[in-house]
Amino acid sequence: MTAAMEDLMENISLNRICAEWAKKSWMTTRGLGSWLDNLKQRLEMLNLWKDDPTIINKTICFLNRLYKPNSYLTAIKQVCAQKTGQGLNKLYIQTDVQKKFHWEPEIPGMLQRIEDGAYVFGFQLEGAAWEKNSGQMEESIPKQQFSVVPIIHCKALQTQEGKVDKAVYLCPCYMTTNRDKSYVFTAQLKTKHNPAKWVLAGAALILDVEGVSDGFYPEIGRASCRERV
Repeated sequence: MTAAMEDLMENISLNRICAEWAKKSWMTTRGLGSWLDNLKQRLEMLNLWKDDPTIINKTICFLNRLYKPNSYLTAIKQVCAQKTGQGLNKLYIQTDVQKKFHWEPEIPGMLQRIEDGAYVFGFQLEGAAWEKNSGQMEESIPKQQFSVVPIIHCKALQTQEGKVDKAVYLCPCYMTTNRDKSYVFTAQLKTKHNPAKWVLAGAALILDVEGVSDGFYPEIGRASCRERV
């Protein structure tokens, strides 16, 4: 057995991504088994787009399954810039958290009515909890590190200098829980608390979280929901 094969076998036994695979991988903190499952999910979404590119803006994008999620958000700004003639550097991504998750029956109708931007999913809130009914940030739930955020409508708007909304927390979004070098963009999340509270709490949106971002469905109707996505 060669040294490379021994190294591979050791990584498999330790549920660890080998160095050669990690070089070509997206940024992740996953173990090998979870990484392979996630790779399959990513390929399924990309193949869906490859087979019919016209459905890209007619489906919900799982942002946490893209190699470079910030490129997708930049594309949203580029489309807006082409439509309006505004400079790309004058635009930012506005986030509007919905009250629906991607499996709910109202989603197809929402996708048909969308005119600008895109609906995205795959955000986990760390350092706080997301209250779906009130549509705002709340205190973290005990023993629950992450709170799954419903689908978000991302669209490009013109930057307005000097305007500060104290009912909105400018929430950084990262690819993994290792926040160093994994920043994606800044989202706007509604809050009834002073935004400084969430700054001190280190509240942030995380895209790739093992066991949480792989797929979020209710227990009832799980199988039928997976068929629709």
